[in-house]
This record gives sequence, structure tokens and C-alpha cells, in this order.
Amino acid sequence: MEPTNALIGIVGKTNVGKSSFFSAATGIEVPIENRPFVTIEPNVGIGYARKRCVHVELGLPKCDASNSACIMGYRYIPVKLMDVAGLIPGAHEGKGLGNKFLDDLRRSDVFLLVVDASGSTTAEGVQVGPGAYDPVEEVKFVMFELDEWMYESIKSDWNKFTKLASVGALRDPVGAFSQRVSGFGITKAQVEAALEALKIGDAELPKLGDDQLRELVVTLRKMTKPMVIVANKVDVPGSEKNIERLKQTYPDVPVVPASALAELLLRKLSKQGLIDYLPGDSDFKVRGALDQRTQRAVDMIRELFSRYGGTGVVQAINTALFDVLKLIATYPVEDFNKYTDKSGRVLPDVLLVPRGTTARELAYRIHTDLGETFLYAINAKTKQRVGADYKLNDDDVIKIVAAGAKG
Repeated sequence: MEPTNALIGIVGKTNVGKSSFFSAATGIEVPIENRPFVTIEPNVGIGYARKRCVHVELGLPKCDASNSACIMGYRYIPVKLMDVAGLIPGAHEGKGLGNKFLDDLRRSDVFLLVVDASGSTTAEGVQVGPGAYDPVEEVKFVMFELDEWMYESIKSDWNKFTKLASVGALRDPVGAFSQRVSGFGITKAQVEAALEALKIGDAELPKLGDDQLRELVVTLRKMTKPMVIVANKVDVPGSEKNIERLKQTYPDVPVVPASALAELLLRKLSKQGLIDYLPGDSDFKVRGALDQRTQRAVDMIRELFSRYGGTGVVQAINTALFDVLKLIATYPVEDFNKYTDKSGRVLPDVLLVPRGTTARELAYRIHTDLGETFLYAINAKTKQRVGADYKLNDDDVIKIVAAGAKG
């Protein structure tokens, strides 16, 4: 039983600190060098979302976290992250490392678009002075490459699709198109929603021209592969004004200021016992004596914290899961009075599910048999019985009662 099935894809042009961000988020050592194309194969690892554990709200002294971790009252909920090689202009045409790495992102549910907020790398990933390149243009070209990648893939057999429709060989054009785009993780319901938003009728779908098809693809990408802009390298002077420009230019896309290098340093110092720091904290406490160079770095990080409230690494993951994908936490239990599982562990598991998930859908998520024999559920906080269609709230603690099980 995984905490979340969501996959976060880390995208961006080459040499913007994506590998540093991935390493900071997952704790996995990956090659980090100041040159393009350092990531040759996609790195996959586990990062962590963070939220206050429900045991604190319930007034319990502790929990027995199993599928996640509970540290100082915060649940760290694992989520899969995929970091692929950086993009350059023309990647969808095979330039740089090309379509292979775009294809690695097909299964992603949300993208963290890491950009160099300091403007110190060109479109091709060459190191230049801060402010020499525009992060706003960087976002624009990466979005364009992702859209064109999807468009070119879907367009590749469009003529075949339209010819079949023209001779009446497609009884269900929307279903056939949905099957075509399912490799991107797009469902028929999402295709129908996109067509409705663009006011395209089912019969009109096979008649779309190139521009209309591209508009449909971009709509589907925004709907099914939403983004969070991670404005990395905020530790470099001059990045602050670029962050405001990013927010103004892309008002519908969350922008999270970040310093992956600051997060890496804090985790290293914490591991050495020199500071007290939990990933996602808005402050830290120095415990040991620091050398002069480290002290300067720590002072710089404190200044970043005063402006942005953290390093932005955990904050970016939280934004992707909770704000963009709109996931909520739910805690399934066996004993709704003691908040325990059948082994007596207190709140061992937390699951992230889409807002609007019902009690029966949660039962299916836990186990197919539990969903098929579902009778009712009990809200452990209120001790009230709820039905199959009860929509879960964030931090609900739920007991599922099924046929053959003791209520």
C-alpha cells in the first residue's frame, strides 16, 4: 500500500541545478557537475512531502508511522521523483539528448520545472554571468518543448486517424483518440473535458487542422501534466527580481523560490550534528562550532530563510502534491477508538488521495476485496458512520467496514 501513486517529473533546461534539486529532495547521491548533460539516464528516487501528523490534532503522544516517517510531529510522506536529462531548444526534434528523455516523462502526473532564477546559464546550458539569460524565456522554451513533444507524437499518425474517420471506420472517434493519447497517462474523461473546454464536438475531432490539434494538445498537457516553477539558485544575487517577473508572467503556475545547494548543505550539517534542521523547516539551530567558510554559508542561508521561509525543496513537492494535484491525506485504521491497525500500531499508514475521493474508493485503494465487500465506513474523529459516497476530508481517520469483517 503506497502512500501515493503520483509521479513527479523534474524537468528543465540543462545545467540549472536539477540534479542538485533531485539530490536535495531524495538524499540520493547523483553526479552533480557544472556542465550540460551530466544526467544521461533518468534518476528515480523517493522524495518527501511534509505535513503536520494527525496524531498531534488528536492529542496523542505519538504515532507508529510505518509507510511514512513521523519526526517532531510532522509526517514525511514518500513520493516518487524522476529527474531526466536537461532540455535544449529543439529537443523535441532530437537535438541534445532528444526525445528519449522526453519520453521518460510520459508517466509523470505533475512537473517541477526547475529554472535558473539567477539567469546565469544560456539556453544550451553554458555557464555565463548572472543576469545574462532570462528565466522567463527559459520557462517559455521548456514549456514549448514539452508541448511540441506531445504534439509531434500525436500528430505522427493523425492522417491515418482522419482517413479512418472519413470512411466511417471509427464508430467512436473520441474513444479512438483517447486510446492514442493513453500513453501519456491521459484518460477518455480528460479528453472529453478538453474538447468541451475548446467547444469541439465529437464529430469535429477528426477534422481538426494542425493549429486546432496543437491547441487541443496544449490544453491536454496543461490539464494532465500541470507544472510548478521551481526558481532555483535564489542564493545568487539578482535572482529576486526574476522571481517576481516569473510570477507576473505565469500567474496560473505556482512559482517556488528555491536553493537546492542550501538544502544540501543544511542536510549535510544536520547529519554531522552541527545544526538542528528538519527538511521543510523555516529555521534551524546551530549546535556546534563552525569554521569560517561554513559560518558564512550558514549566514547566507539564514538570510534566504528570512526572505523565503525555507530552501524551497520540500515546499516545491508540497505545492505539486497538495496545491496542484489537490491531494489530501487520509489515515485508514482498524480500531476507530484507539486509532490503531490490527496489530495495535497507532496511525501507521497515511495515504494521499485526490480531493473528492469517496469512502468506497478508499476501500478499493487499500484492497480490491475491501472495496467489493464494502458496507460502510466510520469517521474515527466523529465516531459517526458514513456511507460509500462520503467524500473524504484532509486528515480524515477512517475505518472501513466490509462484509465478513467485524464492525
